[in-house]
Amino acid sequence: MPASLRPYRAADQDFLFRLYASTRAHEIEPFGWPAAQQEAFLRMQFSAQQRWYEAMYAQAEQHIVEIEGKSIGRMLVMRHTNPVVLVDIALLTEYRGKGIGSELLRALIQECLQSGAALRLQVLKTNPALRLYQRLGFTQTGEDQMYLQMERTPSPE
Repeated sequence: MPASLRPYRAADQDFLFRLYASTRAHEIEPFGWPAAQQEAFLRMQFSAQQRWYEAMYAQAEQHIVEIEGKSIGRMLVMRHTNPVVLVDIALLTEYRGKGIGSELLRALIQECLQSGAALRLQVLKTNPALRLYQRLGFTQTGEDQMYLQMERTPSPE
């Protein structure tokens, strides 16, 4: 069952919060906060992320990843730049590790190869997706305390 992309709609906002929360749950569980406190914290963080994306990546194309019409993830890409910037890619927990992200990334890499653009991203140092990015030919170009900056040049695999 291949994944497809469709443009983001305002009605996707609740889904995007649920997706965001699924990507952060493992980080806040050790705090032992009650569910209401976890949700309040995650909503605050989600809101800050959304404002940041809107300010820094206003021209980015935001797509919802679907399988058989069900929303399972998001992909946010700045395509009108060189390098192209993968701002965010995320899948609900139950869809991770099934090759869906790899499939989406390979399609984006192919698009960049055809246009001659490099592809840039930033990844949390502890994110398991780091290994996937390395396998797909991304190399580290920089780092800060929390993130690695990576790029894939437009040379064929």
